[in-house]
Amino acid sequence: MIVNGFPATAAYSLHGPPNAANSNGNARRRFAAKFPRSSASAKRTLFSHLASCRSASDSSSSSWSSLVPPSRSRMENSVSISDHHLPTVMVTNDDGIDAPGLRSLVRVLVSSHRFHVLVCAPDSEKSAVSHSITWRHPISAQRVEIDGATAYGVSGTPADCTSLGISGALFPSVPDLVVSGINMGSNCGYHIVYSGTVAGAREAFFNDIPSISVSYDWVGGKSSVEDFTLAAEACIPIITGILAEVKSKKYPSGCFLNVDLPTNVTQHKGYKLTRQSKSIYRMGWKQVTSTTQGGKMLSTMTMDTDGKMQADADTTDDASQGNLVFKREVRGAQIVEDDTDHKYLKDGYITVTPLSALSPADVGCHTYFKDWLPSVVDHTSPSAL
Repeated sequence: MIVNGFPATAAYSLHGPPNAANSNGNARRRFAAKFPRSSASAKRTLFSHLASCRSASDSSSSSWSSLVPPSRSRMENSVSISDHHLPTVMVTNDDGIDAPGLRSLVRVLVSSHRFHVLVCAPDSEKSAVSHSITWRHPISAQRVEIDGATAYGVSGTPADCTSLGISGALFPSVPDLVVSGINMGSNCGYHIVYSGTVAGAREAFFNDIPSISVSYDWVGGKSSVEDFTLAAEACIPIITGILAEVKSKKYPSGCFLNVDLPTNVTQHKGYKLTRQSKSIYRMGWKQVTSTTQGGKMLSTMTMDTDGKMQADADTTDDASQGNLVFKREVRGAQIVEDDTDHKYLKDGYITVTPLSALSPADVGCHTYFKDWLPSVVDHTSPSAL
């Protein structure tokens, strides 16, 4: 059977087989040259295609046959014959492989019958570890049974999991898309820097793999685990839209996407392209008498005191050992309410924020230090410093 000029039963990866390192590199360089790591143009191109793909998500599953790419010379042993024509999506997170957000996302992806699903996620919670990696010792990967997916729990960080999952060492092919989430708590503003969820997507971006991070604005007392399923379903148009763009060689290589879903996801106001804000919750420390005192700190740096979502108690209590014990607490918030991710999320929109990995300072700072640096460097006095 031929669909859009391609064999519909062919196994594939849009990035090619794992042993095609040279051809992959050449292809990615050609792709990067055609779609440079820009910002404004990339956003316009990306959002126009996401918008056009939203309505398509309600069509029958046969409409997604347009995602079928050319066949590969190498077949994946772990994929059934019926899955050979499907794009491969790898899921990771920072809440751990047993987290309800990840399980809901995988369940929705599998039940859609549109994707071959891989999972490579931390074997325990790794919230707010940012982009830390394991360097000095090996990490282990243990097979985990998740219906419809090939899954491994890994003794590493979210960045480790993504790196391992896309390397070709764990899975026989490179995924076409990495989705990190769904996180329990939003990731907006400066908190993106702390987020292990965003790092999982950023690591894929570092390696030229399209990726998105997904977070749900969990609020204790209002949210329930069923909301993760609704959030996952709301992400399907974005996921399928990205894969369509990757297949047609139009997806911009200069960014990855950070998606946040509002607390009342069933009544969301639509999808909104946004910019990263400077919002942040100011944190402090307080001395406590027990390691189990206080609520669970979400990766958004806010507290959740819902006992059903509490982290497991530590097996040892440092306070009983005579040590001083401290826990973080929220001391206040700096909320920048302009046309950015945090504002639109709180207004009820699903926010879609293109991100990159560079951290340039404001233009004013660069101008200031351009004059400042020569003025403080005394070339005539080696002892000036």
